[in-house]
Amino acid sequence: MDSYRIEKQALQKIMLPDEDSEIEPVPTAAGGHRPEPEIDRLSNIIGQFNDLFGGIEWEDADRVAQLISEAIPERVAADNAYRNARKHSDRENARIEHDKALERVMSSMMKDDNQLFKQFMDNDGFKRWMTDTVFALTSAQPSTDSTARVE
Repeated sequence: MDSYRIEKQALQKIMLPDEDSEIEPVPTAAGGHRPEPEIDRLSNIIGQFNDLFGGIEWEDADRVAQLISEAIPERVAADNAYRNARKHSDRENARIEHDKALERVMSSMMKDDNQLFKQFMDNDGFKRWMTDTVFALTSAQPSTDSTARVE
């Protein structure tokens, strides 16, 4: 888009009722600052995971739980493109970069964690849940890299 202009599309008269009215005050409870993100407790994340995917026979369930709740979010949060998007972009663009970073992390884990990788690639419900969970965990963490580069 090289340029844009304002163009009048319609002219209408708005008829308001002739009566006394009051304008409600602006709410002050949520303005002026960003609300604290809600962080699920590990037990809630694992409980939700078990409810959705408890039928999967994991060879090492404790290791998979540790990967999902700690290792994978740490690796995704360390991804330069995702860190940069979190720092310099809106939530939607950060989510796009997060999803790409998670794909890269999961692909790199393919050799070591083939079973988790297979569930991530083949089970759409698991992939959707994993993507949402890791994004929630990583977006709640403060960005610690003050020298993030645009790549």
